[in-house]
Parts: sequence; C-alpha cells; structure tokens
Amino acid sequence: MPLAARRQTETRPAEILQADSLSLPPAEHAEVVDRRGPMRPGALVPTRARLQGQVVALSFQAVDALVLVGVACGLGLGTAPGHGVIIGLVCSLSVLTALSLARSYGFSRSQGLAFHLARVAAANLVGGSLSFLILAPLIPTQPLFSGFALWMAASLGLTYGLHTTWWLLVRRWRSNGRLTPNIVVVGATGAADHLIEAAIRTQDVNILGIFDDRAARTPGTVRGVPVLGDTAALLDHRIMPYVDRIVITVPSRARSRVAQLIERLHVLPNEITLLLDGEAAADEQAAIRRIADVPLARISGGPVNQQRAFMKRAQDLVVGSLALVLGAPIMLMVAAAVKLDSPGPALFRQRRHGFNNEEIVVWKFRSMRVETTDHTAARQVAVGDDRVTPVGRFIRRTSLDELPQIFNVLSGEMSLVGPRPHAVGMKTGDVESARLVAEYAHRHRMKPGMTGWAAIKGSRGPVDTPELVRRRVALDVEYIQRQGFWLDLYIMVMTLPCLLGDTKAPR
Repeated sequence: MPLAARRQTETRPAEILQADSLSLPPAEHAEVVDRRGPMRPGALVPTRARLQGQVVALSFQAVDALVLVGVACGLGLGTAPGHGVIIGLVCSLSVLTALSLARSYGFSRSQGLAFHLARVAAANLVGGSLSFLILAPLIPTQPLFSGFALWMAASLGLTYGLHTTWWLLVRRWRSNGRLTPNIVVVGATGAADHLIEAAIRTQDVNILGIFDDRAARTPGTVRGVPVLGDTAALLDHRIMPYVDRIVITVPSRARSRVAQLIERLHVLPNEITLLLDGEAAADEQAAIRRIADVPLARISGGPVNQQRAFMKRAQDLVVGSLALVLGAPIMLMVAAAVKLDSPGPALFRQRRHGFNNEEIVVWKFRSMRVETTDHTAARQVAVGDDRVTPVGRFIRRTSLDELPQIFNVLSGEMSLVGPRPHAVGMKTGDVESARLVAEYAHRHRMKPGMTGWAAIKGSRGPVDTPELVRRRVALDVEYIQRQGFWLDLYIMVMTLPCLLGDTKAPR
C-alpha cells in the first residue's frame, strides 16, 4: 500500500473503516484532509458508545458491595450462630461507606495507582474501626476479634484487587476515547486558548477542533488544535457524530454574534455550551473547570438523564434478547420466503442516521427486487410500487421486514423505542427531507427505534410531502421530551394493534 494511502487509512475512524467493508454508497469513501491535533484519540468513538462516568462509578460500587457482602457472609465469621452474618454485613457496609466518602470512585487522572490504593487502604482502616466500635457492645470479645481480623484481611485483599482492576479499566477507557468526552470549540478567542490549555493539562476532555467564521484571519492551530473551518463547515462536518458538546467562546460584548451562532447551531443534535470571553478571571476559571476540569463521576457527554439511559439500555437488552429468541423461527421462515420469491440476498442493509447524526448500517429483510434496490431512499415507496416483490408486500405490510433490526438494538446502535431511522439522503419529492424542517436533526438526540411514538400516532411509512415530514419530526421531538420507561412499555404494547389496524399507510 502506498504511504499516503496507508496514512489516510490509519487516520480514519474505526466505525467508518468498518462500513467500508460493507460496499455501501460512495459517501463512505470521502477523502480525509483534517489534521488531528494533540488531543484526538487514535480511534474516534461514536457518542452513543461513550461510557458515562456516573454509571461507571455506580457499577463499580455495586460490584464492590456484592463481593464484600457475599464473601464476608460466606466466611462464617464468629462462633455463635448469626455472628458471621452480623460481622460481615456491618463491616462491609462501613467500608463501602468509607470508600464512597473518600471519593475512591473518582479515579482522577492526576492520581496514580499507588495513591489510589493508599486511599482504599485508609477507607478500610476507617470503615473497620467504625464497625469494630459498633460491634463491640453486641458480640463477645473472642469471636469478635477472630472474626474481625479475618474479615479485615479479606476486605483489604478484595478491595485492592477490585480497585486495581477498576483503575486499569478507567485508564484503558480514557485512552481509547470511551470515557473522555469530545468537544469542538466555536471561536478562536482567548477563552478558547484557556480552555484548550486546561484540557491539555487535565486531559478530562478531548478538544478535536476549532471552527471560526473568521478562519481566514485566524491561525491554522491554537495550541496545536486545528482550525477546521467556519460554522457552515461545522454543520455538515464528518466529525460531529463523535462530538459530545459544542463550546461557543466569543467576546462577551458581542451579544448579537452569540445570538446568531446559537440560532445557526441549534439545528444540530449536539449539546451547546456558552463560554464568554472577557469575563472576570474567577468566573472564567470557574466556567473552564465546569467544562474541562471535572472528575470521572461528573463527566457527561450531554444533557442526558443517566439513570433513564441506563434503564432504557437494560430494557433494550432484556426485551430485545427475548424478542430474538421468540422471533428466530419467524425470521428463518421470512428469510426463506424472500430467497424463494426472487433472486438475491435475504437481507438488505442501508445507511441511516442514528444518535447524534451518526451514520449506522440498518438491517432489514429485502422487500424489493435486487435491481431496483434504493440505498438512499431517493424514491420513497408508494401504493402499488412495482419495485416491491409479492413477499415484500406482505412483510412490509406486517413490518416483518424490520425484525433484523433486533441485532441493531442488541449492538447498541438502535433502541426498541425511538424515532424511526431515516435513510441518509432520503428525499421528499426532489428535496432532501432533512432540509424541510429546521429541527430535523433534533430527532437524532436519542437512538433511533424499531417502533416509536410517531408510529403509534399514525405517522408510519413514507413521508413524501413536506407536511408529513413536519408531523413526523414534531412527534419524534415530543417523544424525546417525554420519553421514559413506562411510556416505552406503552408504545411497545400499542405497536401491534396500531400496526394491524393501519391499512392506509403505503409500506
């Protein structure tokens, strides 16, 4: 391979390289010309795959609790019945509380493994001392001393092993970009310079690039971070599906410019943060700390309710796995019917927009003849469409063609409930659908779904008029604002009767 081609391949995100192997339309082969900068990770991770700091910390705490309580109770500490359970529970809860109060789940970049383990040892000492004071009046001295000494040795060994593992995992996730948020800056200003300096020092965020409408008058880089273009380039830049947050840094006196930037950028699904240049030094430093200098437990890629996101992912995995097991025989029969009905593969794959405008590959059962396959939905399906095969009409009418998207759900690219994913470049008439509604990209503020609020409200099938596009987007945005565990269950329950009762929408 020529050196230039090899360099180009090495700088491309892993998700794009994977899509190349699927022989998809030529948008995947765009030439990469952007410079990397000092903070860009080796492989860009889509925002949907970013780990949330609070969820990681709570997961570590849950495992610590299960291990400590389980092992302590299993040791049979003490000689009298019940002594082991009492000692184990009290000591475990005391140490877990001390670990939390000592911020042992913060995993700051500035603290090495030795310092972290010293903190864990101190938490064991404090927790053990507290538990001994609690238990001394309740348990005779001899069983208490023997049980307590055994438990202290076990607790220290267990927490050392667990927290060494957690520390190594956090370091790995930070190095590969899964735990470190990516941001871009709008405005090559003094505030941007301070922010980049803080980010390089703390390494708690990755600043991937700068966009400025005065790009012709700004330097090519700011502290090594490249200026990638103006705000018009930002709107369609290929790096945006990997960006958690856009930070606007402008002079505080330029109020009209701030308003124009917010108006121009609000169409993007990414979170936007305003950092004014020229504020008082203390205020500016506080703002920079809020953005860059934050510990693990507070890192967040966007304004997401992390508990809700965790529950939604758990719901997807549990219900999706059950649906895969129950639906496997049906999927095999549909695949056989598609193969027998017309020549070609049973499955059809299409590039569609996912979370944060990420381009994902969505799987369906093929419902059209191979020679008329439309990867970009340039022509949406109409009633009596001659491209659809006889089996295709049936599986489209019953939505059986959507079943392979269970694999998209289990892989984390989609959810069971959410806005339906539209094909990249989908057109309504002769106009790209995304250009008909200013808030179109707002529907990408969460993962797309196999079914959704719009689907049970009658907005199914093609959106071949501007009015239908606007209604679909309005329903999707309404769901994003209201979404929750019970609403998702309601939508899943209502999908089948709404689907069977809908005979008008062309599918």
